[in-house]
Amino acid sequence: MYIESVTLKNFRNYEKRTVEFKDGLNIVIGKNASGKTNLIESLYCAGIGKSPRTNKYKEMIKWGSDFAYIKVVLKKNKTTHTIEYSIDNQDKKRIAIDSIPLVKLSEILGMLNIVFFSPDEMKLVKESPVERRRFMDISLSQQNKNYFNALSKYNNIISQRNRLLKEQKDAKILKEMLYGWDKQLAEYGAIIISKRYEFIEKIKVFAQKMHCEISENKENLSLEYECDIENSDKETLSQKFFEKLYENFEKDMSLQYTSFGCHRDDIAIKINDIDARKFASQGQQRTVALSLKLAEIYFFESETGEKPVLLLDDVLSELDMGRRQKLIELSTGLQTMITCTDFDGKNIDYNQINIGENS
Repeated sequence: MYIESVTLKNFRNYEKRTVEFKDGLNIVIGKNASGKTNLIESLYCAGIGKSPRTNKYKEMIKWGSDFAYIKVVLKKNKTTHTIEYSIDNQDKKRIAIDSIPLVKLSEILGMLNIVFFSPDEMKLVKESPVERRRFMDISLSQQNKNYFNALSKYNNIISQRNRLLKEQKDAKILKEMLYGWDKQLAEYGAIIISKRYEFIEKIKVFAQKMHCEISENKENLSLEYECDIENSDKETLSQKFFEKLYENFEKDMSLQYTSFGCHRDDIAIKINDIDARKFASQGQQRTVALSLKLAEIYFFESETGEKPVLLLDDVLSELDMGRRQKLIELSTGLQTMITCTDFDGKNIDYNQINIGENS
């Protein structure tokens, strides 16, 4: 799988431009604020269906324009495909694959698998569990549509449940109203938990290997999925999930929100048996985040038989020389897009793309 080209119209600072890529290493060079990140954002949108930077689609439309348009041409299993992504100033979005409009966002997932890494991804280690759940959810949603659908339904039910907890003050009536919601929540929660356990078990093997290489065997990385329910078959998980919701009823009614569930789970990250979420240095955070992202590549390949496209936005400036070299070495064998202001590519085969100030 690799991207052959992207065409942009009225997207961010681009009025109209087509950029061609090669399968392998692509270096996108330009001054700060020239549009390098915008180019990477457009590729992410085509793969994930939304921006990594904003939830307001109209922010991606060039100032003074009514719409923005992205067209990505990619090669997958020796077949050429197109992804078209357009948005208007009413915040409406339209996506088509091979000229066929999509009805649901989930239909785009898996067409173009993306692993994305930017300086903001460093917060994966140190910030709140929200970031680590997001890491799992984006990876799993791309290679498993059932997971994405379960996650969407789960989040919708949580919103409904929390609204009931705020509005209904009669405990008896509330318990009766929540019964049906909780049965569904437990069903979808079991799917999510099962897939997350499986994901962490697989990805930690790759992440440990990557971390050892980057740290030159000085540190040992370990990952565990933190969940209040032990892993089991889906039926047992669903039953235990429902029981936990029942046990927490009075607590939830008092707090007016759902205090238990996979929307509160986390990933335990340890370096040499020390909790990296609390005690990792900045350099260690970068190494762990980088190891997790590189591990995603191998996870995708093991699950789908294809390597994803790796998008590295302005991360070289965040890494020391040793980590930079190791990153480039480990990214060989797949299509990689790296943005930077300059690049010393001696003895490296790469395609250079220059981004000017006025695109």
